[in-house]
Amino acid sequence: MPKEIVLKTVDIWKKFGEVEALKGINLDVYRGELLVLLGPSGSGKSTLLRIIAGLEYPTSGKIYIDGDEITNLPPYKRDTSMIFQNLALFPHMTVYDNVAYGLKIRGISKDVIDRRVDEILELVKIKHLKDRRVTKLSGGQQQRVAIARSLILNPKILLLDEPLGALDLKLRKELHIELRRIHREAGNTWIFVTHDQEEALTLSDRIGVMNNGLLIQIGDKWDVYEQPNTKFVAEFIGETNLFKCRVKNIYSNKILAEWKGLEIKVKSDRRLYPEEDIYISIRPEYIGISSEKPLESELNIFHGTILDEVFKGSYVIYSIRLDNNEVVKVTVLSKDADYDPGDNVYLYWRIDKGVPIKE
Repeated sequence: MPKEIVLKTVDIWKKFGEVEALKGINLDVYRGELLVLLGPSGSGKSTLLRIIAGLEYPTSGKIYIDGDEITNLPPYKRDTSMIFQNLALFPHMTVYDNVAYGLKIRGISKDVIDRRVDEILELVKIKHLKDRRVTKLSGGQQQRVAIARSLILNPKILLLDEPLGALDLKLRKELHIELRRIHREAGNTWIFVTHDQEEALTLSDRIGVMNNGLLIQIGDKWDVYEQPNTKFVAEFIGETNLFKCRVKNIYSNKILAEWKGLEIKVKSDRRLYPEEDIYISIRPEYIGISSEKPLESELNIFHGTILDEVFKGSYVIYSIRLDNNEVVKVTVLSKDADYDPGDNVYLYWRIDKGVPIKE
């Protein structure tokens, strides 16, 4: 069954004076998904979210929700709701009054409001705090109030602009799991903006990576992580080793590349040409270490010396200098980390795990 598009942006440009904040953004968002827009500060992700919300208007381009153009409609005429990093709760009100506010100004009856508030507070698991002032809540509890206040309006699209940015790391990680559950149970569409790649990978169904006003890559989070289409995406999402190479030969979907005196084999359907300069990305967790040289043919195998190890609790990161003097990072589970600096080892990875990227 084809996915149903709930939001479409068509060639969205936004200029602030001479600065191009967005450059031709084309985006389809599917009903019920949790899409994360990921990028560094200044990449345009928050500007795009504000344009979808109606808090900014594009310089050019169009926006559609369920096929209806909303490009120039004010925020209150769009079926969206937005949560900001500062949450913008009413400090003089209780949890109940904050959550009920949107329904009250719409003239909904008190009986209906009471029932809906109880339902939504139950969803975000703070019903027991209904009569408490929001200033007496923890940061995580205030975050749940903000989500409840937006969800009670039952918007088609919930927009979240780095809502966890002010929280400490431990609380953020706890809320990641809760947000996934709330999204799943609420069933509406969420667009979540963040600069934190771990947050993006944890929360998302799909990730859209932005930089310099461009939507560089969008797709399933596994695809974006394992098949980055640019050097920026490879480096920005997760850790990777990037080797600058030159294509020597191409055999069907197998590529042989030269890397500073060594040869790397890659299996890929990406269109490349002999003598073309490329990068090859290989994630540290896809590289194995052995004291003896592996015998399999479908591997890249290199000899090296361990320079350093960094203990991370459940895993260890080794820095290994190869015979061409290049250093490669390798991640190994702590239970398998039986090597020390100075050890001579072989490192290896399957040829289908390396990703060729054009410069």
